[in-house]
Amino acid sequence: MQRSLILLIIALGVPSFAQAEPTTPSNFIEAIEGPQKGGGGELSSLTLPEVMDELRVPGMSLAVIRNFEIDWAKGYGIADLESRAKVDTETLFQAASISKPVTAMAVLKAVEDGVFSLDTDINDVLTSWHLAESEFTATQPVTPRSLTSHTSGLGDGFGFPGYHPDDSLPTTVQILDGQSPSNVGPVFMERAPFVAMKYSGGGVMIMALALVDAKGMPFVEVIKKYVLDPVGMSESTFEQPLSAARDDNAARAHNENGEPMDAKWHVYPELAAAGLWTTPTDLAKFAIEVQKSALGRSNRVLSRQGVQEMLNPVGVGEFAVGFSIVKLGEGWYFEHGGSNWGFRALLRAHKLKGYGLIVMTNAGRGNELIEEVARRVAAAYSWDALDEPIER
Repeated sequence: MQRSLILLIIALGVPSFAQAEPTTPSNFIEAIEGPQKGGGGELSSLTLPEVMDELRVPGMSLAVIRNFEIDWAKGYGIADLESRAKVDTETLFQAASISKPVTAMAVLKAVEDGVFSLDTDINDVLTSWHLAESEFTATQPVTPRSLTSHTSGLGDGFGFPGYHPDDSLPTTVQILDGQSPSNVGPVFMERAPFVAMKYSGGGVMIMALALVDAKGMPFVEVIKKYVLDPVGMSESTFEQPLSAARDDNAARAHNENGEPMDAKWHVYPELAAAGLWTTPTDLAKFAIEVQKSALGRSNRVLSRQGVQEMLNPVGVGEFAVGFSIVKLGEGWYFEHGGSNWGFRALLRAHKLKGYGLIVMTNAGRGNELIEEVARRVAAAYSWDALDEPIER
């Protein structure tokens, strides 16, 4: 009798009382956008558009990776409160510091091509500038490995504020020396390499200059030829300032109250550290290339051995070459955040399992929104969650 009733229910399509797990992109989108069950903070009771309103973030773009593919991408809200343009999946956002791992991939490509090694003294690569010798480099030189993992001993801690579009822009050498019209101080050594990890945008700029010197090409051309084009990041550019044609579909910077800033965006001549304009879809392609290369399934830019440098910390701090490596739940992820004037972003992807997310926003409180979105995506897709603790 019970079996017959079950068969009848199936035949008639009577819904089950059990809640179905999401299985398709539309199911996942619905689960992520709706109010969340089981706590998770005061934002969990809100829909995703309501969360954006609560945090005063006008616009957001999101891409989710599943099984080493882009499962879905979607734009939310307003790209520019002055023009009222809406966010779509092709809207350009400033990636800010996510520029750094993209630069790191180009550095590793140069390493694989035999241009220099990760452990070469950076002064043996540089020709247009020189890092001053000091007591800190007497026994251990500054190297590409230390510059791309923030373990070089540099103490600048940049934080680039960017420049108003009407301002004069400094050269890379002027930035490193802290000379006008640069709006930051000079780079300097405060400890020996590989003693500690201290975030250093100035260090990444030294690495970028060395890459340009070694390749004999402008930075924009190096990155386009060796990373953006091979990976298929067709909507991405390190063009600073952004051209009028590309600006037509670019997001505007907004402050913490969600109000337009005094310029549509700031200009970042610190290309390698903060200059990338891109979309979550393009950054998802980048993350997937890293994931597949690590498993030997792709080598558009790097070999399986080469990409491991991006996925394994150098030995001091949590940074590998370009990426921070973090444990969340039972999983290990490579990630990088971004914070420019009026823009916030996050790239996070699993080292092994082929999933991840990229979130880009256009307001000062974007990080709070990103945290909420990341929680919702992880919950919907059951990322590295255990119902019970592991017995040891």
